[in-house]
Amino acid sequence: MLSFRQVAILLVVSMAPLSAHAQETDGQKPGVITVSGEGFAHVAPDMAVVSLTVVRIEKTAREALDANNEAMAALLDAMKAEGIADRDLQTSSFSINPQYVYPKRNDDTQEAPRIDGYSVSNTLTVRIRDLSKLGAILDQSVSLGVNQGGQILFTNDDPSSAVAEARKMAVSDAIARAKTLVEAAGVTLGRITSISEQNQGGRPVPMMRAEMADASFKSAVPVASGENEFSVSVTMAFEIAQ
Repeated sequence: MLSFRQVAILLVVSMAPLSAHAQETDGQKPGVITVSGEGFAHVAPDMAVVSLTVVRIEKTAREALDANNEAMAALLDAMKAEGIADRDLQTSSFSINPQYVYPKRNDDTQEAPRIDGYSVSNTLTVRIRDLSKLGAILDQSVSLGVNQGGQILFTNDDPSSAVAEARKMAVSDAIARAKTLVEAAGVTLGRITSISEQNQGGRPVPMMRAEMADASFKSAVPVASGENEFSVSVTMAFEIAQ
């Protein structure tokens, strides 16, 4: 059985943390200001990603596939001859579809649709790392049988330096905004308590997103690569020193 002295010691020890906690909660916490900042970097693209599609329509699926295979094989050979590496050539879609006709009678009643042929579509996605070859490759692809596609995405193989530049600008922008706000409020900016980033990535300008079905180019296709914009947004929180 505990003596009175032992009970008193236990009571003091158990209350000590509570007293310290009470003192901490009674203290005034510093105010916090949260701001967002944006940074942008612009850089010329060094690579183009192109979609080239071969479509063939024949009476039978076999005939359509054979015709498509012949054209696509020639296209692949031509890309490799231009120095395009195997890793930069990828089949991105392939399909075989029946072609229906919907005949009408003289009394305008609709007859049941019937298959009139088959369409085979094969799309090759090509990464072109030498942009000086882009126009000639587009022109040559049409001569080899490409009759759909032509979508071009100008991008950068390694955008890390541009993103790093945008990141620094975003942090500087957030700090400048925070200083302006606290100066207007008559207080002082304290230490940073948190930083979070929202990377927006690149914003390449889409060029020449058009069908190439009826194109008959006499020279290399003129293209304009423009520049890519990389943006980063950050959110920063600061303590307010009174």
